[in-house]
Amino acid sequence: MARKSKRLQFLAKKTAEMGTLNLAEAVDSLKSLEEGLPKGVKPCGFDQTVEIAMRLGVDPKQADQMIRGSIVLPHGIGKSQRVLVFAQGDNLAVAEEAGADHVGGKELADRIKDGWLDFDVVIATPDMMGTVGPLGRVLGPRGLMPSPRAGTVTQDITTAVNEYKAGKVEFRVDSGSNVHCVVGRMSFETKQLQENIESLLRYINNLKPATSKGVYVRGVYLSATMSPGIAIAV
Repeated sequence: MARKSKRLQFLAKKTAEMGTLNLAEAVDSLKSLEEGLPKGVKPCGFDQTVEIAMRLGVDPKQADQMIRGSIVLPHGIGKSQRVLVFAQGDNLAVAEEAGADHVGGKELADRIKDGWLDFDVVIATPDMMGTVGPLGRVLGPRGLMPSPRAGTVTQDITTAVNEYKAGKVEFRVDSGSNVHCVVGRMSFETKQLQENIESLLRYINNLKPATSKGVYVRGVYLSATMSPGIAIAV
């Protein structure tokens, strides 16, 4: 096992002493986490991504308890996402005009099969799913496979591209019943992060399946790229 750096040891001890905080306290604590670092220990040198992790009381093996979706966060996620669109005919021009970074059909599928993955989001029109379907083994494990439920299989290309460029994010429960989702950057104002997180939590709460028994949200943790998680009261 790799040895933890002095910085991470300091932050882990600090977060453990915090216990469980309300959302406002957790965001404030995350943004000030590196204050008081020991002498000679350098703070993180880049604008870290902030993420929420939730443990849900669902069984992902049951189709009706597979929690997944997408949401446009009020303040975006702090970066412009690279959008790839599978389309044909008139939709090629529509996608380009909407601002998609890559637009095409079989030629893009062939590049992906060869290992090309320089994009963050994949959108497809319904008539292109015959071309996109075989890419499931490549795109699926990376959370990039287009799906109607996530709004990435659609005829309304303009709206889909605009939403992802504006900061729309996708999430999907994993085999351990956990959901991970980006909610911004450390450089965001406290209020911006809090409003993004509140929007995400409300949305996921509204997705509770009728067949889920007992406690639905069992744990929520807030973290950054190079920091331990902070427990949030649920």
